[in-house]
Amino acid sequence: MIEQPYHLPQRLGLLSATAADPFLTEDLLKGIQGHGGVDLAKVVEPLPEDDARWLAEPLRELVDDALHQFKDSRTDADGWLAPRLHAALRLTRREAADRRIWNHLALAVAPDYVAWRHSPSVAPGRSEARINPARFKGSPDRQCFSRLWWAAEMFRDGADYGPVVSACANQDLIHYALRVELVDHRPTAQALVQVMERGVVSTGREINGLIMAVRAAGATLVYDALAPDEPRDPEALRQWIAEAESALPVPRHDLPTGPDEEPVPEKSVTALTEYFTELFETAPVRGRAPQA
Repeated sequence: MIEQPYHLPQRLGLLSATAADPFLTEDLLKGIQGHGGVDLAKVVEPLPEDDARWLAEPLRELVDDALHQFKDSRTDADGWLAPRLHAALRLTRREAADRRIWNHLALAVAPDYVAWRHSPSVAPGRSEARINPARFKGSPDRQCFSRLWWAAEMFRDGADYGPVVSACANQDLIHYALRVELVDHRPTAQALVQVMERGVVSTGREINGLIMAVRAAGATLVYDALAPDEPRDPEALRQWIAEAESALPVPRHDLPTGPDEEPVPEKSVTALTEYFTELFETAPVRGRAPQA
């Protein structure tokens, strides 16, 4: 496993995809050797220095704790790190949509974590094991840290990160759900977690089949009508972000607390959970015999 850069930045910054390319070396992608960090720091666009959110040390400490705690169970690290990354790095969705911040976190602050969590593997058409470059700079459902932040954002129930842990327990749910916009409807996100917790779906094929069925049904059924949601309170998020400077470090043993938003209406989650369960019974799933 590669080691962390000997020059770690004090603050997060913005690293464009073009500027990141020279540092995605073959040695890094093979998990042999990383970079020192000095040259990379020269091509980073700084973020405002008066904003405590951009301190890199709390994020590096979280990564180090995850590396230590889950050294024998890498995928289990996702459910632990996702809510804590979200609570430590308090972003608006617009800020989180800027891939440059995730490029910098992955390449400048924690490339060793990326290489550990997404270790080199042999891709189709290749003879050598490599880390997928998308884990360092890629789409939100692929990039190592972006996928965790968005999973926490989409699956949290107001201030409660409990459903995030459940969602992250299944890699396929995160992967498929983040590729579609369904989970932006909060009752849908919570219902997907409920269906999985009930054991209705478990394999990647089943989850993909369910999500595709839910997506197709949504073209003719307005989920807002079947399962209405309370509108998000923008002031709760603004207040939560404003408190970042005085916030205590995120807890390691207990789940952190998110923005003080209203939870998803329980009736809406129940209604969609039942509907999705019925929908799955007739959903086309590769390898499953058609239902009579």
